[in-house]
Amino acid sequence: MCTNDINERFAIKIKRNIANANLGIYLNEMRGMPMLTNNQRKILNEINGSSAGNWQDWKWQLRHSIKELDTFEKLLNISVTDSLRRQFQRIVEKFPLSITPYYLSLIDTENLENDPVFKQSFPVVNEIIMQNADMLDPLHEDEDSPVEGLTHRYPDRVLLLVSNRCAMYCRHCTRKRRVGDNDTIPGREQIGKGIEYIKQSPQIRDVLLSGGDPFLLSTEYLDWILTELRKIRHVEIIRIGTRTPAVLPYRITDELVAMLTKHHPLWINTHFNHPREITKSSKAALRKLADAGIPLGNQTVLLSGINDCPRIMRSLVQKLVANRVRPYYLYQCDLSEGLSHFRTPVGKGIEIMESLIGHTSGLCVPTYVIDAPGGGGKIPVMPNYLISWSTNKVVLRNYEGVITTYKEPDSYEPTFCDRNCKACHLDLPLEDAAEYSSLGIEKLLADYDDTIALVPENNDRHERRG
Repeated sequence: MCTNDINERFAIKIKRNIANANLGIYLNEMRGMPMLTNNQRKILNEINGSSAGNWQDWKWQLRHSIKELDTFEKLLNISVTDSLRRQFQRIVEKFPLSITPYYLSLIDTENLENDPVFKQSFPVVNEIIMQNADMLDPLHEDEDSPVEGLTHRYPDRVLLLVSNRCAMYCRHCTRKRRVGDNDTIPGREQIGKGIEYIKQSPQIRDVLLSGGDPFLLSTEYLDWILTELRKIRHVEIIRIGTRTPAVLPYRITDELVAMLTKHHPLWINTHFNHPREITKSSKAALRKLADAGIPLGNQTVLLSGINDCPRIMRSLVQKLVANRVRPYYLYQCDLSEGLSHFRTPVGKGIEIMESLIGHTSGLCVPTYVIDAPGGGGKIPVMPNYLISWSTNKVVLRNYEGVITTYKEPDSYEPTFCDRNCKACHLDLPLEDAAEYSSLGIEKLLADYDDTIALVPENNDRHERRG
């Protein structure tokens, strides 16, 4: 038999094996079995008593969360350095480790040192090196808390913390003081106190559920919370902040989505930090939520060595919009303890915003904010497009660097507001407008308020006046 005949037969055998393999894949899909990546299959094989049918069970994923270094090494078939092994226990005593098998499977073991998934999930010694600027509660969420588990910072909205539990302990978490240290779910009595505060505060129209992760609650318990909030007439919208579409997409079950649709208008903010977190599974989770009529936003944290690159960020926001998720905020990394190695200069954020504004759709552009230390709230930080102005012109520049002018109106008579709404000639839909006193810069701009200056407390010059 000649060599050509052998090669031809060998090629036919390979084709037959491929056809059989494809048939097996097809049959698995027909049976509803999940299609796993090589990494997922390897991890599954290392977890005793597990089958492919377990992989998409979110409760199975939580039960098998990786919390020990030995398990981490075994499932990924890697060995960490001796120095990291020695440091590991010191780190996790303060900031625990917990990674879902799903999120673990996204780690590129061939490029572990630079892998963005690894960096967001695995503890490093920098977390226990405290800097002078580090704070336990930089946003003063606890100080702005009239009742346990609720923060009321802004006039018309509150933050209600309904869980300390997360699917994964993100190494960049701003609430490291709270999440992971006590893996607990607040009971109905505590949540009820927050709901009662909201009932007694008619100016509150917007409630944000966070934690921890609200989607780590049982569907029934979350349904109860949403039902109680929906009974409050002045609560117009409810928002939920969750990272599950990125780290535990199988939590977005048909049962959960069906429950959520009972409580419209409902908004959900996800938390993707890198394009590699957007997978087939995460896309399916986002599609379920979007198809249920739930508007989706995304909050990204600017993280050194992970996404502090204009090309990475542009790819992320474009992929999000393609999956019907509106980039909402790009956060400057907070001053929480153990995050100093994640922080970038603010200038890096400005550079990224420059690379987005005008260079991609406006839908893809988030608002870059610094959450002010001391509880000052989110402060937008943007590139400067207003170069100069006079009484009749403003000078502007665009994303290309083109400088142009905009002509102001020659005659503009502002509407003077004396707060006498009954005599106002403007068409104001006041029957649906919430009224509360102005504050901050708004107070200085308001015609109906006599305030002419905002003076910091204990100003020396004013104290000298007596």
